Amino acid sequence: MPLIPVVPENHSHVLAEFDCLDPLLSALRLDSGRLKCTCLAVSRKWLALGTSAGGLHLIQRDGWKQRLILTHKEGSITHVACCPHDEDFIAAATSQGLVVVWELQLERRGRPERVSVSWEHRGQAITALCWDTGTFRVFVGDSGGKVSCLRAGSSKLGKGSAFVIFPIQTVTTVDSKVVQLGYQDGRLLVSSLSRCYLCDTDRSKFWRVGNKERDGEYGACFFPQNKGLLVGQPPLLFCARPGSRIWEASFNGEVLSTHQFKQLLACPPLPLITYRNEPHYNVEQKSSQSVAFPKLLYLGDQNLLTWTDSAIYIFTPHNGQVLLWTEVKDLFDIAVYRNELFCLHGSGHLSHLSLLSAERCVERLLRRELWLLAAALCCMFQHTITTSKARKSIPIDRLEHLRSQLSSTTHLDLIGQLDEVIAKLEPLDSASSSRRSSISSHESFNVLDCGIYRVISRRGSQSDDDTSSIITQSLSEEERLKEFGFVQEEDQVDHDSQSSERTEAERSEQGLQFHLPLSFRPKPPRIALQAVKDSSCHTDSQTQDPLLLLDPVCLEEVLLEWLPVLERILGPAELSSAAAADSNLGGRGEESMERDYLTSHSEQQEESFCPSGEPAEGVAQKKEESCELREKDNQSDSTEKEPELSNGSAAEPVRVVSPKPVPADLLADLTQLATLYTELSCFRNQPNEKASGCTTFLRRYFFLLDQERIRRMCLLCYQEQPQVQSSFTEATLGQKGDLLRSLRSLRELQPWSAPLLLPHLHRLYEKHGEAAVRSFSQFHPTITPADVMTMAQQSHFLAYLDNLVQSQVEDHRLSFLQSLLEPESLRQDWLELALTHDAPQHCDTLTPDGQPRWHSHCFSWGYGRLLSLLIRLPADLSSKQKMAETCHSHGYWMGYLYLCHELQCRIEAFSTICQLGDVTLLEEPDGVEPKSWDEWKLLIKLSQQYSSVVESEQVTEVNGSSWSNGSADCGGKVSPESLTLMLARTVGPDRALAVLEECGVQLDFSPHSKLVFDLLRVTEKRQRWVAMIQTMLERCDRFLWSQHA
Repeated sequence: MPLIPVVPENHSHVLAEFDCLDPLLSALRLDSGRLKCTCLAVSRKWLALGTSAGGLHLIQRDGWKQRLILTHKEGSITHVACCPHDEDFIAAATSQGLVVVWELQLERRGRPERVSVSWEHRGQAITALCWDTGTFRVFVGDSGGKVSCLRAGSSKLGKGSAFVIFPIQTVTTVDSKVVQLGYQDGRLLVSSLSRCYLCDTDRSKFWRVGNKERDGEYGACFFPQNKGLLVGQPPLLFCARPGSRIWEASFNGEVLSTHQFKQLLACPPLPLITYRNEPHYNVEQKSSQSVAFPKLLYLGDQNLLTWTDSAIYIFTPHNGQVLLWTEVKDLFDIAVYRNELFCLHGSGHLSHLSLLSAERCVERLLRRELWLLAAALCCMFQHTITTSKARKSIPIDRLEHLRSQLSSTTHLDLIGQLDEVIAKLEPLDSASSSRRSSISSHESFNVLDCGIYRVISRRGSQSDDDTSSIITQSLSEEERLKEFGFVQEEDQVDHDSQSSERTEAERSEQGLQFHLPLSFRPKPPRIALQAVKDSSCHTDSQTQDPLLLLDPVCLEEVLLEWLPVLERILGPAELSSAAAADSNLGGRGEESMERDYLTSHSEQQEESFCPSGEPAEGVAQKKEESCELREKDNQSDSTEKEPELSNGSAAEPVRVVSPKPVPADLLADLTQLATLYTELSCFRNQPNEKASGCTTFLRRYFFLLDQERIRRMCLLCYQEQPQVQSSFTEATLGQKGDLLRSLRSLRELQPWSAPLLLPHLHRLYEKHGEAAVRSFSQFHPTITPADVMTMAQQSHFLAYLDNLVQSQVEDHRLSFLQSLLEPESLRQDWLELALTHDAPQHCDTLTPDGQPRWHSHCFSWGYGRLLSLLIRLPADLSSKQKMAETCHSHGYWMGYLYLCHELQCRIEAFSTICQLGDVTLLEEPDGVEPKSWDEWKLLIKLSQQYSSVVESEQVTEVNGSSWSNGSADCGGKVSPESLTLMLARTVGPDRALAVLEECGVQLDFSPHSKLVFDLLRVTEKRQRWVAMIQTMLERCDRFLWSQHA
């Protein structure tokens, strides 16, 4: 990873993206080409999304839940605005010029209703909407320059107000298109293509802002002064001008100054901090920008926001500086609430950004465990991170913990840069910097309220043996956490059910130990740890030999030589004690010395957390109590769930955490070898042996395994050994780090990995069942159907599969379903599954002798869309025959007829159609229509044969209701008469009657059929006359041309 450049010190804020709104758009079906999001608005409670189909979706921001859909038949939604002082009102404009004010009536739990409608702008494109800040008035501007006002009637205004219809008022008509509207304290601000106008709506007074005109789309907005000494002062006006300039004007429209941003924007853009990619800052990108600001918005804490289609700009007007500018592609519109930005892109995509100081952004990244992003941001904003003010949100030990999460093999340069940042950190009290020299440079410290320095030793420091000072810690852990609390106000929405667990985890992270550097402390033995490392390095070098990798037997022998070392140090207690006894009976072995060292090391950590005033006896007593509690917890865990192997013996407990600390580089080597050993269990000869061996090793050393590789191994090699898959599932559920994250938190962790998602999805399924499974489709392809099959019931899996397939574009569903069939045998399994769930009963579709019941093909199948795709998948002849038999045995006649058509089983298809008694099955585009005289004759004979059976079934009830259409005629029925009429329309009535006679069928046609025959004869005779006249005309034409030649 290249070195990260440092941004200039005048930059202190960033735009960051923590939420992914793609699943929201997918759930609303707004990610397809036919339906897309066209506009948006945001308030404290709502995110409002207008669509091209005229729908207005109201999304509750707390949990991103859809609450309402307001429909409009008057065109697509072009603008939407939320009432700033009442969340129960919202205004929308359509492409036909209609403006509607809705009252949602959520407090009374009533239905939303239109409380005001305006057609004042019919035929004009509405370009701006703006609410009055105190009353229920909406101002509307259009492309012709007209500005109108409509007032909403509501019961909230008093008795009888809901029944009053207020007239639409025309406020003014300006010289050109209205670009932006704003309202503040009784005054309306109108920005057109040429000027800005200020209107006193109460006194009907109008005046211009400034004297110079402009040509183009330039925005304008009010700028409240509601902070510090400016509280109570009237708002300011800011109006965009050409050449990256902005006018600052008083509330009366008098221009006070002109802000020039052209040269100030000659600086590189700050990167957008997002989980999607790494931040990049190009220090050489410097050129002045002449930008036209199409809209201006008041943002957050005294900031001014504007944008173009390719960048976002944020200014601080009080000092005339650029807070930041960031490149964002394909911007169409932006809605803001406090420091949050909701961006609508030209493709209909949505993004949710937040304006944060650099230290606050780092803190939120740390809480989400986005280590690389947090480290890169620390290196980029060193001047902000190292200040004493940043210690309240980012304590020093949090940065130390961040450093420990980086890999020394892939992020060595980043670790070096982060070390430089940590070395420059200032304590919480910057006034104490004069006393900093008394503490060595390899240590960082915090200054407590009582004036005492708390020293935190640097990792890898070499001065522990030379220093003899003892630092006293007088604050308890709770007081220290209170002092260095880092949960922010704006992040309260991120709290979930895991907050208690996260608090405990953060306490342990913050309490990183520091050792008392006493000269009499003995050096701990590291002989066994080094032996494990040497053994792993030796084995790893052997596994690099290609010849060895191609020979599973030799490879397993090499790993078996390495395995005893692993069992002695990191294996279960019984294995380790036995190995230690065998290896060294006469004295202390290296492994026992290592265990003593690790035990004493952990005891020193516990002692470092204890207040200095607490006696050693109390510490020992607490340690004994904690050990007893841990033993009780372990016993309760074992009694609560004691898994068994397939042979009935109790399985070992799953170990998801290493029993002792292991360095990161050694852990990487151990993970590689342990995963390879587990995968090699697939090549053993005996299936029972390989399953039991894999299960045992997986349970003992799950904390060392690569979870993604193990998941793939379970799916590919152990589908018939459920104990392996159940052990993997139990192990993933045993991890407490990310189990209780909300669905929104999982989206923030993109790119996803299956081991991270599976535990949480298991928990969601256990709690919510089918409703949770249906939402798993958004995690494809990380989570595959095979993963869902292992955790869900069959009926619930069908709901997931159906939802997954339907989430694709209609033209791609068949090919997508084909890609899921791994192996091909899943087609038949899924077909039988869909035919047995949410399906009609067999007695409704089949007769006692297994034949089709009359009109039983009209029953609805719960997974009919999935079934129609499954039977249309490409397959060989034997597979199609098997599917046809399955469809017949379950009474799925539409699928059976399609497969008969594919297999050219036309006689079976005709017989089924006659028994179903629906002539449309012969006429539909996918129908089985006769192609020869013999087939017509066969069909007529079959219809006569089954006509008596069909007539007897017509008078019976099927599934509790009669299928009779109420007509005694043949309309829709398959009978010799209806088939003869159908044939007559094709070949003529006389030929059709001749075929009927050849079949030996005598019919007494109904008056309707006789009339049809007469009409067909007349039509046929007329067609013959027309054909004869056409032939004569052609002959005359040829004769005349021959005479002319």
